Amino acid sequence: MAESLPTRPPRVGLFATCLVDLFRPAVGFAAAKLLEDAGCEVVVPPQTCCGQPAYNSGDRQTSRALALQMMDAFSGCDYIVVPSGSCGGMISRHYPELFEDEPQLARRARDFAGKTYELVSFLTDVRGVTTVDAAYEGPVTYHDSCSGLRELGIHDQPRKLLASVRGLELVEMDEADVCCGFGGTFAVKYGEISDAIVSKKAAHVTASGAPLLLAGDLGCLMNMAGKLSRAGSAIQVRHVAEVLAGLTDEPPIGAAREVKS
Repeated sequence: MAESLPTRPPRVGLFATCLVDLFRPAVGFAAAKLLEDAGCEVVVPPQTCCGQPAYNSGDRQTSRALALQMMDAFSGCDYIVVPSGSCGGMISRHYPELFEDEPQLARRARDFAGKTYELVSFLTDVRGVTTVDAAYEGPVTYHDSCSGLRELGIHDQPRKLLASVRGLELVEMDEADVCCGFGGTFAVKYGEISDAIVSKKAAHVTASGAPLLLAGDLGCLMNMAGKLSRAGSAIQVRHVAEVLAGLTDEPPIGAAREVKS
């Protein structure tokens, strides 16, 4: 009887995102560690923006060009994984819309979208990860980012993995699933409305009593960190991947050397 050949690990292309690359590379390293711990071969192809800012601003020509660039860059991957619900939602939900009038490109975009996942969703829903080897002493609270929650259905997945972190206590804030006011270009176009929304979010974060705020989208985290910092709060802010990977040596998001107000 012939011996069966070993199954190769899935080849996962890590899409780091613009914000991670420019403001918080530690999130990319944490994501890579979590994927490798889950038995994946991790590759990081040359990459640029996913096209979401252009898409949200109505610039379909630029977003199409960036989508094609993305699909070429990650063409040799079994999966594309991104530590961001908003970028993940852009690829998995909106790439097919960009090419709906071109059957061949539309099929390619649908195939690409079908193998693209947000990081924590991929770990739990695809790789079946139920626990992580990490420790964090103390309470944390968690913000559900809009795109991850509403476009990709990410809610229970991060909470399941956080429950396995030794010493960590998850304290749910009020209205955890309500927008933080970032919304990408929304925060630029409608600054006063954005500030009102994030002010309410910051109040809920503070009322939770947790000294650490987590989320899965760096744009939301930077927005909330900025508001908390300007209010003189000592609450720290981190991407959930950093805690799940046990990589919390970096200063928290919002440290002066990382984000300038």
